[in-house]
Amino acid sequence: MGEKTMPKYVKFLFGGSAGMAATCFVQPLDLLKNRMQLAATQKERATSFQVAKKIIATEGITGLYNGLSAGLLRQATYTTTRLGVYSWLFETFSQGDIKPGFFAKAAMGMAAGVCGAFVGTPAEVSLIRMTADGRLPPQERRNYKNVFDAIIRMTKEEGVLTLWRGAIPTMGRAVVVNAAQLATYSQAKQMLMNTGVFGDGIFLHFLSSMISGLVTTVSSMPVDIAKTRIQNMKTVQGKPEYSGAVDVLAKIVKNEGLFALWKGFTPYYFRVGPHTVLTFVFLEQMNVTYNRVVLGKTGSGGQL
Repeated sequence: MGEKTMPKYVKFLFGGSAGMAATCFVQPLDLLKNRMQLAATQKERATSFQVAKKIIATEGITGLYNGLSAGLLRQATYTTTRLGVYSWLFETFSQGDIKPGFFAKAAMGMAAGVCGAFVGTPAEVSLIRMTADGRLPPQERRNYKNVFDAIIRMTKEEGVLTLWRGAIPTMGRAVVVNAAQLATYSQAKQMLMNTGVFGDGIFLHFLSSMISGLVTTVSSMPVDIAKTRIQNMKTVQGKPEYSGAVDVLAKIVKNEGLFALWKGFTPYYFRVGPHTVLTFVFLEQMNVTYNRVVLGKTGSGGQL
């Protein structure tokens, strides 16, 4: 009888759950980033601290967690789908002991990211709208109660295709993010380990994530701001504000300047690294607990 192992569906469940747990900690940074990206006028522009201060003053401390239900659903759909597709691709292109190389794995990661982004777009649209609501005058707010209310109302009021508004830039961002993270995380980790100062552990993972996060943030933010504006836009007299991602970027550069493409840089950057590390920490603990309680094993939880 073979050794008992963790079923694949449990790995996917833990992966999605770990991402959701990490989101509970970084949700305020997501909200700040979205608010700053939607600030189209000089009057609205402010630093992360000023935006946070205003939210707390006008919406209370819980205002920083507006859209949390959408953030959790995004992780549940995006992360689980991405892990499932990546695992399937990895097994499909593995031949016995011969495993795919780095570039093949990078391509698989980007393809899995695109699939996950498509599945997660309804939650993404809900998140953008729910986090943006507080910056609008009371009479213009959508006032979604939660992510499910948002999805139901969007379907009824604007049509089911609204749930996938901005899907193309969302998938484009997934490609850029996965490519940047895959290329820089392992490289940063190796460089830090080669110094002889750092051992393999959470602190090394954190530093590597922050270095990787810097490259990922710089490269993906223009696509991210295009996605955010498109998903939050309203249709006035049958005409949408933007015709597509290129139109968004062109109007931002023309009206707000080139560097406006990196609005919300600080909260976005400080979300990427910690979210990765927190996800890893939660995932390891879930794996260790399952191995001990269900499989009767001790030691490391292992990787996905």
